[in-house]
Amino acid sequence: MTSTNQSQQPDTESPPPAPKPIRRLDESLINRIAAGEIIHRPASALKELLENCLDAKSTSIRVTVKDGGLKLLQIQDNGCGIRKADLPLLASRFATSKLSSFSDLSSLQTYGFRGEALASISHVAHLSVITKVRGDNCAWKAHYADGVLAPPKPGLSVDPKPCAGNDGTTIIVEDLFHSTPLRLAALKSTSEEYARILDVMTRYAVHNPSVSFVCKKASSTTPDLSTPSGNTVQQIISLLYGSHVGKELLHVIASASSKKSRKRKADPKGKGKATEDDMEDGKSQSEDDQSEDDVPDDASWKAHAYVSGVNYHAKKMTFLLFINNRLVESPRIKRAIEAVYNPILPKGTSPFAYLSLHIDPRAVDVNVHPTKREVHFLDEEEITQRVCDAIQEGLTSNSGSRTFQYQTLLTGGILEDKQRSKVRKDNEEEEEVEEESAQKPKKVYSNYKVRTSAQDRTIDSMFPVVNPSQLPGDNTEDTIRVKDIPESNCLLTSVRTLRSEIARGRHTGLSEILEKHTFVGIVDVNRCLSLIQHATKLYLVNHGALAEDLFYQLGLRQFGNFGKFKLPDGFKL
Repeated sequence: MTSTNQSQQPDTESPPPAPKPIRRLDESLINRIAAGEIIHRPASALKELLENCLDAKSTSIRVTVKDGGLKLLQIQDNGCGIRKADLPLLASRFATSKLSSFSDLSSLQTYGFRGEALASISHVAHLSVITKVRGDNCAWKAHYADGVLAPPKPGLSVDPKPCAGNDGTTIIVEDLFHSTPLRLAALKSTSEEYARILDVMTRYAVHNPSVSFVCKKASSTTPDLSTPSGNTVQQIISLLYGSHVGKELLHVIASASSKKSRKRKADPKGKGKATEDDMEDGKSQSEDDQSEDDVPDDASWKAHAYVSGVNYHAKKMTFLLFINNRLVESPRIKRAIEAVYNPILPKGTSPFAYLSLHIDPRAVDVNVHPTKREVHFLDEEEITQRVCDAIQEGLTSNSGSRTFQYQTLLTGGILEDKQRSKVRKDNEEEEEVEEESAQKPKKVYSNYKVRTSAQDRTIDSMFPVVNPSQLPGDNTEDTIRVKDIPESNCLLTSVRTLRSEIARGRHTGLSEILEKHTFVGIVDVNRCLSLIQHATKLYLVNHGALAEDLFYQLGLRQFGNFGKFKLPDGFKL
């Protein structure tokens, strides 16, 4: 026992490890570490470059992507451009034209201020810039590596080269993360990265409706995102997120100086419609259609929000938040807005919300996160509560009607002619009364109609139109044409074997569905997909495969029973 205990005791005679010396990290290593904090993926690089374009007062931004931005990420704008004299410092870390002293942070009005975006990109990718200032005779092209000017090819000069180009700047990022293979391997797929790029551009396009945004793949001529300049926020949301979102938007305005929030029902043209609260305050319709900037300028903060009404809901919440024109994230504000909708929307669904907050720059701390996606501001809880109260009032004043979509259950019964005429007559009388007090409803086109009854439309109605005089009488039973195809008496063993195989493979349930189904419509012509209904169930079928099997079985069933042609005597073959 003694020897065992002694063996388990630590060796007190071994000296402690010597302390490692403190070394100053290499400058290139420091820059690569900093670049990893700012550039996480192609979408984060695009965000930084988009903000530079907007700071340059661009009205048109075009983005070209290859392999999800890993192989190529090109951003072209028509902004003010970069002077040739500033090109040597363009990719240097902490070199910027937007900040000169620490006190400038309290009144910062631009997106960027650290001067780290292009520097970080140059450390993890091949960076080149083409820029032209208005009034210059030519554009200038420069290449960068590790924050400094680099030659386009070994042995050439690093000085910027004159070239042809338009006013503005084009940033070309190639082989992103080529120097950090671990970061490159961590990215899942190029399609997911491209989806993230589109998401970033969509958010900035909504917040900047006066700027034209275009995004496309390098291998495609058709853009996946394209917005014209000079539109309204309402129109851009309808274009990018769908008309089903745009038509349900409510425009909510709140500020620190307003005693009562203002709500407006957004219309497709981008103007607001005054609510009852505005009318009670003596505001006319023309006054309520003023610009969004009608909030007093002396207010310490003001908010413009476009939120979905009570008739819209989705599985996942779409939340866009901009504070002083900067795309940021705020879980607290997002949860607060969701809490407003929880008693209104069906369980498990979420709203759409776009919120733009303008706060006194002196009350906002933007120097919180390397990517600037988080900011801190004073009175955050109070501002959040005021915005949520304004949204609550807007929803309450516009919740007079709810729209529910449903589909009636097929009963299978057929009304008699007299009953149908009576119902039709009663409906026509009700419609005449309603038309006197309500506007004429919009026309519903055939491709938007839902067929819920076998009487609504038959397969015969999809045949070519014939003369009405040749149509049968108004008898539903006469329009159903059933023709029995007798089986031919064929003595060939091969044909009999094939018929037996078909008979043995017959499925009772499937046969009943095909015999008694109701054709709903074609879903996809290219993939030969159609919808049929049997009883209360809806089936997606491949009508091409069904037609192939049908004519194959008809051929076997009538084998040897085809028409005969008698050739005249003396016919020469």
